[in-house]
Order: sequence, then C-alpha cells, then structure tokens
Amino acid sequence: MFYLVIAILLNVLISAIFKVFPRYGVNTFPAIVVNYFVCVTTGLLFFGHVPTVEESLHTVWFPWAIAMGGIFISVFYLLGYSMKVDGITTTIIANKLSLVIPAVFSIVVYHELVGVAKVIGILLAFPAIYLTAYIKGENDKPQNLLLPAAIFFGGGILDTLMKYVQLHFLFTQSSQALFTVFCFASAGVIGVSTAATMVLLKKIAINGRDIAAGIIIGVPNYFSIYFLIRMLNSNFLQSSAAIPVFNIGILVVSALTAILFFGEKINSYRIIGLTLSLIAILLIAFGDK
Repeated sequence: MFYLVIAILLNVLISAIFKVFPRYGVNTFPAIVVNYFVCVTTGLLFFGHVPTVEESLHTVWFPWAIAMGGIFISVFYLLGYSMKVDGITTTIIANKLSLVIPAVFSIVVYHELVGVAKVIGILLAFPAIYLTAYIKGENDKPQNLLLPAAIFFGGGILDTLMKYVQLHFLFTQSSQALFTVFCFASAGVIGVSTAATMVLLKKIAINGRDIAAGIIIGVPNYFSIYFLIRMLNSNFLQSSAAIPVFNIGILVVSALTAILFFGEKINSYRIIGLTLSLIAILLIAFGDK
C-alpha cells in the first residue's frame, strides 16, 4: 500500500510541476532530456556505486531496460504532441484507458483470478476516466484516430512490459534500482540526440530555465518509476488490479490537485467521474477478496 500511494503522489507532483512550466517559459522537451540524466545520477547515488560496463551488459534485464527507455521517451513525445494537436481531454483519456492492456495480459497470460467485481470495476473505469478528464468546451474529437491509438497502445505496452520485467528479472531491491537507472539512461541518450538535432534545425533553443526545470523533476521522476516497480513486486495487488488502480489513482489525485491548487472548476462531469473512479478502484482492488 505504501509503495502504491508514494508512486501515485510522485506522479501527481511531476504533473503539477509540468503544469507550471508555461508560466516560467520552460521548454518541455529539453527539460525532460535534462531530467533523464538527473534520474540516472539520482539512481546511481541511491544504488550506492557506479556499475561497470561488464556488470551491466551481463544482466538479463539490460536489453529490456534499453528498449523500455526508448518507449518511455517515445510515449512522452506522443503525449506532448497530442496535447497540442488534439487537446488535454483526448490525450488523458487515450493514455489512461490503456490500463486495460496490462490487465487483460495479466488475466490471460498469468491466469490471475478475476471475479465479477473486478470486471465491473474495469468496465466502470472507462466512463470514470472520461468524465474525470473531460474539460467542458474543449473539442474532444481527435483530428486523427492514429495518434490517440498510438498513445493507447504505447502506454499499455509500457505498463505490460514493466510488469513482465519485474516478474521475471527484478527479484532484488538493487536490481530494481539499477534497472530504473538504465531505463532513464537509454531515454536520455535518445533524448540528447533528438534535442541536438532540434537545436541545429533551430526548432528549439535551450536556456537555463529548461536545465533548472529538468533538475527539479529528475529526482521525483526516478523514484516514481522505482516505487512503481517496488509496488508491483510487493504483491499488494495482482497486476491485473495494481496497474488499473495506479492509473485511476493518478487521475483522481491529479484532478483534485488541479481543483484545489490550480483553480480548475469542479463541475457535474468531474463529480460523477471522481465518484465512479473511487468505486472502480474499490471494485478492482478489493472486490475479489
């Protein structure tokens, strides 16, 4: 329970920091690239020593960390682009509904028990997410279904791989810490290459605010992934329940944070959405017990 709550709160903190970026003229992509290297530094300090190349290359999870780092930054880019093109509502809904992919994967592949209550909870998550994320007056019809579909499958595949790697390869606290380091290192290398190209093409200009912002989000970002892995490893919930509860929990706390601290208006859509979200969490997490 502790790891779940901490992982949710860290993700909400990161979202809140992102929300104030425009206010201070922060370019999001360069800040994210800097953040990845801060994550690596944080992880190495937390791990206690810098692993050798030979030590790292011979771990069974190393190729997975490299691949997932690439997916991390790809999904992030898609999220940022989608928010500009299709708006926040479509983007959040596509991202959070992806919880169905790891849930179905866990039930089918790992033969996790699923009862009527959990099924109702997962189905209830669909209207809950839509109503909680809905912003009245925003055009929530995507210009092209390909982009939300890519976010849906990208987010779902990332969560599914996270559970797969945790279950099969990450048996110790040190392996979980080091795996997280290499995920961010891989994302950082890809990000630097992309950012350098964008600077040369004069698509972006990096300033001190971008670097400072990256440093600020780096530490909580590292631990958000680390504690997610710890939560999955704790067996507090089956993975078919853990990831849906995690995603819905982030959405609920983010919505409440936006209302309480950023002055977003509470309306009937959100009241119903938040209520359904809490019911969905209870049904998915505890309905089968």
